[in-house]
Amino acid sequence: MNRKVADRIATIVFYLIAAVLVVVLAALLGYSVYQGFPQISREFITSPPNIFAEGGGIGPQLFNSFYLMVLSMLMATPVALGAGIYLAEYAKKNVWTEWIRALIEMLASLPSIVIGIFIFLTFVVHMGWGFSILSGAVALAIFNMPLLVQVVEESVRSVPKQQKQAGLALGVSRWETIAHIVLPAALPEIVTGMILGAGRVFGEAGALIYTAGMSSPNLDFANWNPFSPSSPLNPMRPAETLAVHIWKVNGESIVPDAEAISSGATLLLILSIFICNISARIIGAFVYRRLTSSSK
Repeated sequence: MNRKVADRIATIVFYLIAAVLVVVLAALLGYSVYQGFPQISREFITSPPNIFAEGGGIGPQLFNSFYLMVLSMLMATPVALGAGIYLAEYAKKNVWTEWIRALIEMLASLPSIVIGIFIFLTFVVHMGWGFSILSGAVALAIFNMPLLVQVVEESVRSVPKQQKQAGLALGVSRWETIAHIVLPAALPEIVTGMILGAGRVFGEAGALIYTAGMSSPNLDFANWNPFSPSSPLNPMRPAETLAVHIWKVNGESIVPDAEAISSGATLLLILSIFICNISARIIGAFVYRRLTSSSK
């Protein structure tokens, strides 16, 4: 077999694999839209779920998902930035740094439910936090942190060495070079990675079953006092998220329209993650154009 024939065969195989992936994703998305779109309405998105009667919504669960995502990113982002900058700019090649990278990779490979059980035993039970938004945010931050550290490290490493050397040659300190030259150049990739990481934790369910809980109290969205039990911003209240609600509806709900609720909630979850992914590309491209004055 000559090289041209082998190249054609390989090209056809790769195109077929790509086509299969596209067809599978399109079928899953089409099925979700077909089943869930008739259930989408303003009442469904804003009203609370019903325990026994049909016609409930997913308003609190949708809010809890976004609230948990924001809190977890606020916890994980500073640590990920510090760790990524350290590994990319300060860490020397030795046994210590190799162990750090090995531990980060090991943490990234842990199932989310293992992290959830650890947070359950440590924070929910031992520290007395109970099933709460704060416990869930800690679990999601730990779950997402290895990915964010790798994103920051690779983004900082991708900055050309000439830019760093130019700053140092002008007499700028190492930290000032990182803060004013390296980070602005790496910011578009960092922002994109952070938004993709946020979308990743938005659909998480395993860790939240044992930390944030599978229930949500009656919320008063006119009460924004974070110390009030009925306030949506209270970090110590239990918070069933959209992904956990889908699992609960399919597993143990007794409402007559459980299948319709599950289909509508699934479509909203897919759309939310899709919006996160599209936003990552748009915001990343916008930041890149602003920082580089590029017209592309």
